[in-house]
This record gives sequence, structure tokens and C-alpha cells, in this order.
Amino acid sequence: MAIYLGIDVGTSGTKTLAMREDGKIVSSATVEYPLSSPKPGWSEQDPAHWWRATVSSVRQVLKSAKIKPGAVAGIGLSGQMHGSVFLDRNCDVIRPAILWNDQRTAAQCAEIEAKAGGRKKLIRLVANPALTGFTAPKILWLRDHEKRNYAKTTQVLLPKDYIRFRLTGEFATEVSDASGTLLLDVKRRRWSRSLLEKLDISRDLLPKVYESEEVSGQLVDIAAGQLGLAPGVPVVGGGGDQAAGAIGNGIVRRGVISATMGTSGVVFAHSDDVQIDPAGRVHTFCHAVRGKWHVMGVVLSAGGSLQWYRNQLCETEVKAAKRKKIDPYELLTAQAAEAPPACEGLYFLPYLTGERTPHADPNARGAWIGLSLRHGKPHLVRSVMEGATYAMRDCLEIIAGMKIPIREIRLSGGGARSKFWRQLQADIYGRKVVTINAEEGPAYGVALLAAAGTGAYKNVVEACAATIDVTSSTAPGRKTKAAYNRAYPMYGKLYQSLKEDYQSIAELVDE
Repeated sequence: MAIYLGIDVGTSGTKTLAMREDGKIVSSATVEYPLSSPKPGWSEQDPAHWWRATVSSVRQVLKSAKIKPGAVAGIGLSGQMHGSVFLDRNCDVIRPAILWNDQRTAAQCAEIEAKAGGRKKLIRLVANPALTGFTAPKILWLRDHEKRNYAKTTQVLLPKDYIRFRLTGEFATEVSDASGTLLLDVKRRRWSRSLLEKLDISRDLLPKVYESEEVSGQLVDIAAGQLGLAPGVPVVGGGGDQAAGAIGNGIVRRGVISATMGTSGVVFAHSDDVQIDPAGRVHTFCHAVRGKWHVMGVVLSAGGSLQWYRNQLCETEVKAAKRKKIDPYELLTAQAAEAPPACEGLYFLPYLTGERTPHADPNARGAWIGLSLRHGKPHLVRSVMEGATYAMRDCLEIIAGMKIPIREIRLSGGGARSKFWRQLQADIYGRKVVTINAEEGPAYGVALLAAAGTGAYKNVVEACAATIDVTSSTAPGRKTKAAYNRAYPMYGKLYQSLKEDYQSIAELVDE
């Protein structure tokens, strides 16, 4: 049976998995690498780390599953979105890549909106407002602050597309990841000539755009030798990590929604048509399903808030978990279960790295509000989990308000593996939630795209139908649902009360 590789170039590491044609995963491996923050709000990585991790993880997968080089019939690529890899005329990397969570480009975002004729006109052009994480403002930042590097730049690639270049020698991307550059005409699924002209960005800097399951190139001899594969293996377009993860969750038809609680939180809805929030609170991007789109809300520090809490305030619990040889999160969720729903008036705002949906505010910061002498560690940890889940509900409420049907919510990420957090999500969303048999995320999604793109399936919808099944469901509790419906409106008011203060705090820090 043919083997398909899915490679996901993440922020903390690159994951490769090998999937059989029937959807069964036979091996996977992850290789980690560092992230650099040379200044407050900056986030960068060396693309050479991604390539070394790709080579290492592929070789590990082939070795552990005893896969012969000729058995691999296709490769799919996924990766962190929005990052900018700048190449010179020799195809060498000019400077470290600027990542999706980098916040340095507020001035360039304002410039983009002004040159587009305002926020509403920009949204009409590319379906989205200018956000600091997107690629276009990074290109302008390089032009403004590193003029010599900008003058040397001949190609700008997204993270997974840099790996594609190393694999195939081709400068190429695909529609789902390109949507996150802010330079794609999302409706027409091609680069926006109008916005490129307004921003004076040369079209020559950008790669060719493919559909996600289209073959974009073949494995070249040098890369094949490094990876331990046969030359000529087809490499399909793949997808940005969120669209690829949605494929891996089977979000390929109207009414099926995913809620992924990872470091960031993402609520993802398939759409047969281009549906745009006029306020720009959620993203409208091309889907990795040919000719389809998706609407997506992003919470920057969802599971990341709980990770921060564990790392900074739970030394005792981490040591205890190590002694018991269990995951520290098991102890934290057990603590959280000791506190009542809504934590007796304690709220946590999960804006540790600013926020995207619905506020688009890089200056927003985390906060506990409502602390009293009654509150202990169980309240603290439960409030963090509730705050992250309230933020995810913000995304769901906007999507529902756009008249996009929500018939099924599929959970994934760390929030799906915890029984307590699954129940918490059902209670706060006020809807039944389900889990599925696939838990490998973007790497699995692009392996399915590779199978579909090389002829194993008619299309990716057929591939998902053949391989993905619902395995469990969790219904909201009547009393807890009612408690959270009472508490949720106050959560939304707290950001509005603090919005101007966040700006003032940012100005103090800048001084």
C-alpha cells in the first residue's frame, strides 16, 4: 500500500508522519527548535532549523516504520502561517524569518489601510483587515527598517513554502496559506494586483499560487538524498496549518465546525461561498478544499494561557506530577474541578500576547479580575481555562451571527484530550461537542491532500469521508450551561472597560 508523508513546519518543531492510503498512520516524529525574541514583541526563527528538522523527522519516520524510499507516493506540506522568509538572488536566506506572533508592524498596518483607502476598502480587496501578524506588513517593515536587506530581496516565501523550495527547487505556495499574507484576492484565489500596486510591492517577489491538492513540484535529487527518498516524488500544495488541520479534522462541508485548543485557539468553519464579516473580526480565507473558503476566529493565547500558568505558578504541581509520572495538566484540571462554574466571580482575560479575534488589539494583556480572599488555586486555574474558552465562544458567536450554520463542533488540540476541558467547552459553548479518530492535526491533513492530489482519492472530501469518524460526544450540562450564559456577557464587557488602559500601558512600556 502506498505511503504519503505529511510535514508540518510548526513554531516549536517540525512534525512528519507517514500515512497509508487507507488513512492509517504508521509512524510519526517531531524535531524541536528554538524561537528568538531579540526585542519585546518580536518573534523570529532561522529557516535552516526548519530544514534540518524536516530532514531529521522524515528520516526518523522512514526508519521507525521500515519504509522503503520507493513506497512514498506523495508529500504534503503544512506550516505556521504568515511568517516571512526573505531570499536573495542566490536563493540564500537574508535574515531570520519574522513569525506570525511578531507584533512589530503596527505602523505598517496603518499604512496599508490608508493606502487601500480605509479599512472597509481593504476588506473588499483582500477579505481581511491589516493585522500585525500578517505577511504584507512584514514586507513593508523590512523596507522601512532594513533597507539594504529589502534591496537584496528577490523572493518572499511562507515557512512551509521555504521547505517546498528546498524539496523541489520551486517557488510556489497555495491558496489557504497565501490568504494569510494579506496580498491575495481571496474571492478570485490569486494575488491582488490592485493592492500590490497600492503598496508598491513587486509581483515578482511572490511565488506561483496553486490549489492545495495540486502537485506543485517533484522531489529533486539533492533533497531526496538527504531525506532518504527516491527523486521525483510529487509534492502537493498543502495548506496553512489551520486549513490543513481542518482537513485533518474533516471540516470539509457546510455546518461542521472545529474548535482547536492549542497554544493558540482557532474556531474554523467551512464555507461554500465567500462570507466576510464587515467588521473584520474573523478571517475569511481560501480553504484547502478546491474552490471553497473558510471563516476563522483566532485566540492568540488559549492553551498558551494554561501553559503560562503551569510554567510560572505551578512548581509544586509540576514536581508532584514528575514524582507520580503523570502529566502536570492532569493535576491542574483536577484542581480546576474543585472550583464552581464561573469561579465565584473571578475572570481571567487570556490576552497574554495581545488578541486577534474579536479585538485585533496587539496591546491587550492578560488579567485576573474579581479576585477576593475566597479564591484559591482551584479558582485561579479554572478561571484561566474558562477565560480561554470564553474567548473561543467569542469566535463562535461571530460565526453564528454571519448565518453560518453550526451543526457539529469537532474538538482538537490539548483541549480535546482532557475530559474536563471537553465538558467545559460544551458548557460554555452551550452546544454538544464531539471528538474524532484523527488526532494528528495539520500533518495528517496534508497527507490526505497528498493522497488526493496524486490520485488515491477523487478529491480531499472523499479522502476525509473514507478516513475520519466521530468517536465521542459531550453534551452541555443544563445547570452549568445556564451559569456560563449568565457569566459570559460580563467577560465581554471587561475588555471594553480596559481597552484605553491597555493603550496607555503600552505607551508607558515603550517609554
